[in-house]
Amino acid sequence: MQIQDLKIEHFFARHEFVTPYVMCASDTEALTLAEALTLADAETRQLWDNLSLGYTETWGHPLLREAIAAQYSGLGPENILVFTGAQDAIFCVMNGMLNAGDHVVVAAPCWQPLYEVPRAVGADLSIVRMDVGEGFGFVVDRIASAVRDGTRMIIVNAPNNPTGALPTHAEFDQLRKLAEDSGAILVSDEIYRLLEHDPASRLPAAAEISGSAVSIGVMSKVYGLPGARLGWLASRDTHLLERAAGMKHYTTICAAAPSEILALIALRNAETVLDRARAITRKNLDLLDEFFARHADLVHWQRPHAGTVAFPRFRLNGSTASFVDDVRQKAGVLLLPGDVFDEPGGHIRIGYGRRDLPEALARLDDYLIGHQDTGGQPR
Repeated sequence: MQIQDLKIEHFFARHEFVTPYVMCASDTEALTLAEALTLADAETRQLWDNLSLGYTETWGHPLLREAIAAQYSGLGPENILVFTGAQDAIFCVMNGMLNAGDHVVVAAPCWQPLYEVPRAVGADLSIVRMDVGEGFGFVVDRIASAVRDGTRMIIVNAPNNPTGALPTHAEFDQLRKLAEDSGAILVSDEIYRLLEHDPASRLPAAAEISGSAVSIGVMSKVYGLPGARLGWLASRDTHLLERAAGMKHYTTICAAAPSEILALIALRNAETVLDRARAITRKNLDLLDEFFARHADLVHWQRPHAGTVAFPRFRLNGSTASFVDDVRQKAGVLLLPGDVFDEPGGHIRIGYGRRDLPEALARLDDYLIGHQDTGGQPR
């Protein structure tokens, strides 16, 4: 298999752990092990204390699959397949369900593996880009125009990374109908779902509303357990899950035993964990509103609808990459250039799920004030 470098991971590998303030992370503040274990009930505490560090079931611990299924309406444990993170899930479902020459439609910008893995399989891609001038709307009509006879898969990421955009209920239902009418699999990356800023905008999971769709979930983002590396596929299509499980035999085989129990503990306390994430993101979004209002001459701020990331556009004289690098070196703040998502023109991903955002914003504020008239970076 020939596959392109994953640009965002190359960027983070160089800078994430050596920069004081990572202001572009897409996760929420991670739970400590102690915090997670305080949430354990008697059963899960016993599971943890007596945990064998042996192999686990390929499909996932039965109690974990039950807890994941409880996050969906109308799904049971048999509709859940556990993976080592969402990345493993994406790789396995794409390789399990696609063949060379299959036509795939992908809504972008999005997480690079959502189109790079199908490309590596040999799929014929139609990438439909959101229009910046439309506030990153999901342009369902363009997605529909890209679908043709024999389209095998339609891939969307909602809530979206990097924009924080979200389709309306009507648009999401159009996508469901489009996939069903064309005989395509609707693959919905929903790893930021349940972190909508207006609860009324929360969409049903694709797996809830279509028997042929698959929803991708993970513990890394809204549940604050990125280090657990625990994700899943949810679908009523048993053939799809079986194919993905077969591919998993060639990748990770099974999830780590400690990760499964930690994920089970968090999911049994889902509302507590989600309330924690919502409190952090709500407070940080208010700070970002104020910050970008002060710098409206330098930045176009498009408030996200959901998730933990936003994609403001900075008005720069130089390149986005050089601006980001200068901020990193001089302010100790890591931002993510839009080039990573093939979105040039000053777009930068901001993450607002971590508690140190106020300190990072203060440093970025000082930098912007000090460089407004240098001619080299913000104009």
